[in-house]
This record gives sequence, structure tokens and C-alpha cells, in this order.
Amino acid sequence: MGIEAIIVLCVTALILGLLAFTRIPPDAILIGGLVLLMIVPVPGQHGVRLGVISPDRAFGGFNNSGLLTVGVLFIVVRGLRETGAIDWIAQRVLGRPASLRGALTRLLLPVVGLSAFLNNTPLVAMMIPAAAEWARRLRLPPSKLMLPLSYAAILGGTCSLIGTSTNLVVSGLAAAHAGVPPIRMFDVAWIGLPCAAAGLLFILLLSPKLLPARGSAVSQLQDPREYLAEMIVPENSPLIGRSIEAAGLRHLPGAYVAGVERNGESIPAVSPEHVLRADDRLLFAGVVDSIKDLQNLRGLIPATDQLFKLDAPRYRRQLFEAVVSNTCPLVGKTIREGRFRRRYDAVVLAVSRRGERIQKKIGDIALLPGDTLLIESSRLFAARYKDSRDFFLVGSIDDSAPRRYDRSLVAVSILTGMVVVAALGWMPMLLAATIAASLMVLTRCCSVEDARASVDWSVLIVIGAALGIGNALEGSGGAGMIANAALAAVGERPWVALAVVYLVTSLMTEILTNNAAVALVFPIALATVERLDVNALPFVIAIMMAGSASFATPIGYQTNLMVYGPGGYRFSDYLRIGLPMNALVAITAIGLIPVIWPFR
Repeated sequence: MGIEAIIVLCVTALILGLLAFTRIPPDAILIGGLVLLMIVPVPGQHGVRLGVISPDRAFGGFNNSGLLTVGVLFIVVRGLRETGAIDWIAQRVLGRPASLRGALTRLLLPVVGLSAFLNNTPLVAMMIPAAAEWARRLRLPPSKLMLPLSYAAILGGTCSLIGTSTNLVVSGLAAAHAGVPPIRMFDVAWIGLPCAAAGLLFILLLSPKLLPARGSAVSQLQDPREYLAEMIVPENSPLIGRSIEAAGLRHLPGAYVAGVERNGESIPAVSPEHVLRADDRLLFAGVVDSIKDLQNLRGLIPATDQLFKLDAPRYRRQLFEAVVSNTCPLVGKTIREGRFRRRYDAVVLAVSRRGERIQKKIGDIALLPGDTLLIESSRLFAARYKDSRDFFLVGSIDDSAPRRYDRSLVAVSILTGMVVVAALGWMPMLLAATIAASLMVLTRCCSVEDARASVDWSVLIVIGAALGIGNALEGSGGAGMIANAALAAVGERPWVALAVVYLVTSLMTEILTNNAAVALVFPIALATVERLDVNALPFVIAIMMAGSASFATPIGYQTNLMVYGPGGYRFSDYLRIGLPMNALVAITAIGLIPVIWPFR
């Protein structure tokens, strides 16, 4: 084994150890490992030189089309979120199950079916915010749903030739060799479907116990600030004629209907069967995140008419919290008397007062020092008043811009067009996603500022650095030596050789990424096939399955990495559930492949 290969393998082991046993951010660990590979002294025949990989090769991963596609898809997803399309998916498609396993069933089955025909990356990108919103409404920890979401997309992708890019890469490699028969669209489904069924059963039965409870929306209920907000059911509301229960207003996370006013009469004790009518005024009590969601709920509008008098268009506004100071000129006056909107170009949507329930309309509330106001205004409000003596504190609330429901059909049409042209092969995924992202901005589904803010750079850094480390493993010969050593020990038993090919591909996938792994193992596997004089197709299918079914690390498959942050995971979480998943799929695939495609 060469010195370069030893160095790369040691650095890779160090990276995996830090990911598994520390809480250092993954992007810092992987970039640190990449820099180490570029500066570590390497002795050679002509003296000592720096680095086992050149900067061009190290940073070549940042020019990868897959990485760029993920970056552009963040903008597409932001357009879907800003127009309310994500909320619609969460409310209408996913529904309201009674248990965690019911939630997993509703989420995973559609994803498995769709991922057999759609690229996994945009599918998971679209479903992450919908699943996060859904988890919050159901008061479930997002960590219980995010990895199963990625796993379902991976399992579905194994069921067709176009399900993952890995399947297409292996098919292309096979087509270049005369001894390998062509692979048709659903050939791999003979293995993919049983593996998907076994994997789904495993997830439904064991993931609730194996996955941690992190990032739970229930934690927000501990927020001591309870706001009181008024909402109106407008004339054209889709909620008219529906009960409180059917409208989804009964099980709001962190909020509840405190009362209803109809034709000037107050109804304090509201039953779940209460049917909503036009012009009903609903009084909600809840924490800030829940009140924020109410402002974006289709079918309800804030009770104040002052919103329509603000200067900035509503889609250019957001929510702020401001604490009234004892020097504020409005202290002792009601919000209406103090002409709050005219003075600050802002509208008070809700008031919190040290846990006290204020049984008044917003405009009739007399302000006191220490009152916390939930305000809608232009995005410049915090910059204008953060140093003002009128407020002790001013802070913006993330992701609080009002939804642009009039653009939701446009956003969904853009997404559908992107998926269709990419699935039919009319243009590369990167180009389709770039056009879709551009259209999201041009059609005002999201602003330029939103598009910039939507990109999660830490995810892109991890992907790019992982690809660079994969280049080092491949270029130094370290990965090849592992694969050759394993396959050289198989003897003359085809079934053992098939198992080793699968396991080596799986291992390489977890540390190299899937496409690099199959490209590395494929020629070695073909050499083994020639030596054993057996049918090559079982080995090709094994490489295809092992390269696609990556569950044990976040860097092995990009959808695993995409859910890392939203699920609040650690590296060890992937090992806890991913290693058994890898073993289950491997046993299923290795057991079935020779039965369906005999060696001779």
C-alpha cells in the first residue's frame, strides 16, 4: 500500500470518527479534512511535497452538477413555501393521522411511489418543509420523520432505471461492455420492490424506537409569552360551512380558539362542531409561532383593517416582536387612540402581557410598559426602531412573510414542469432546476432576497468537501486497494463473490458517494465475472442496488445529507438506524438476485 493511500485512509478514518463522536459541525469537519489532505507532507523519490491531492482536485467537488442542483433546488422550494403550496401539501395530502406510525405510513408510501419515477433530490427537497410543517402541527419531533423520508425516497429509487442517477450510471457502464445484456426500465424492480417492502416494514416497526426525539415542536409550548390575536373569516373563505374541527383549528400546536364573535354576540365556549360563517371573528390564544401560522392560514385574515393601509405590499412585510418601554408615548393609550399604524407604519396583530388574558379587541387594548407586541410591518422596521426609546427590544421573526396564495398555482406549475422535463430526459436536472428557480423569482413566487437567503451553504459545503475527499480516496488508490483486496479473497464461489461485490460497493458508497463508488467497483467486478466465467447481470444488479441503497452515513447519499439539519441529527443517529437498514436490504438483495438471474 502506497504512502498516499495510507494518509488518505487515515484522514478519512479521522473524519468519520469526528463525525461520529463529536458535535463539531459536519461542514467544519469535512473542510478541515480536505485542507489536511492538501497540506500534509508526503515523502517521495524527489523529496517531500505538500498534499496528497491538488487544490483543483480537492475543490473539484464544488463544481459537481449534483451539488449545484441541490443549491438551485433550495430556491425552488422557497418559492413553493412563500406561495403556500407547501402548506397545502401538509394540510391536504398528508392529513392528520392518529399516531406516529400512521404519520409515517401517510408520508412514506407516496414518496416511495413517486421516487421510482422522479429524481430523489427535488422530491425530498419539496417534502422536507412539508414534513417539518406537518410534524409541528402534529406535535411530533421532526427527527422521527426526516430520515424515514430520505430512506423512502432511496428505496423507491431502487425500483426503476430512472429512479436514481446511480442506476443510470451503472446502466451506462453496462451498455459499454459487450458481455453485459442491456438493462430495461423495470428490470431492477424485481429486487427493488422486495427491498422497498422490507425497508418500509423495518422503518414503520423500528424507526420510532431507533430515532431520537429532537427538535420537537412541543417545546414551543413552554414559551411563556401567550398572545391574543383576532382573525376574521372573509366572505370568500374556503372555511365557510366547515366546523372548527374540520377546518383544522382545533389541534393547533401551541394555540387554541379562545372565543368566537358573531353578529356582535360573543361565544366563549367554542365546541369542535361549531360551524364557521362569513364575518365570524375568532379569538386565538397562543405562542408566537402559532400566531404567525394563523396569519398565513388560507381562509383567515387578521381582524384589523389597518393592514391594508401600510405602505409596503404585503409580500414584502414580515412579523416582529417589540417590547413597549416606559418612555413610549403610547403608554396609557389604546392602540387605536395612539394611531400606532400612522406613527410606526406598522400594525399590531397581537399583544402579550405577562401571562395575563386581555379580553379586548386589539385596537381597544391600552398599552403598558413591558407589553410585547406582535407587529406586521415592512422589513425595515427593526432597522428603524431597534435603537428607539419607544421599545426596549425589537426582533424579527424568521419565515414570517405573508404567503402569496395568488401565486401558488404558478409555483406548482413551475415545479411540475421541472419534474416532467427532467424525468423525460428532455434536459439535465441541473438545467431544469435552474430554469425553475429563475421562473420562481421572475413570476414573484419569491423575491431575490428570499432566494439568496434560502440557500443552505453548510449543506453545499459538506457535499462539495465529501466529493473532494472521494477524489482523494480514488486518486491515491486507497479505495481501489480496499476493493481489490476484498474481491481477491472470494475464491471460486459466485455467491460469495456477489456478496463481496455488494458489500464493497455499499462500503464505498458510504464514504465516497454513490456514483463514485459504482464507477470504482464496476470494472473490478467485471474482472471477477470473467475469472469465474459466470453471468455478469447478477453482479451489475448488485452494484446498482448497493450503490443506490445507502443509509448509514449522511455523506453517502445527498438526500441523507439534506435531512441532517432539519431533523437535528448527529452522525451516530445514521449508524443506529442505517446499519440495520443496510444489512436488511443487503440480505434481501443478495438472497434474491441469483434466484432471478442465475449465475449460469
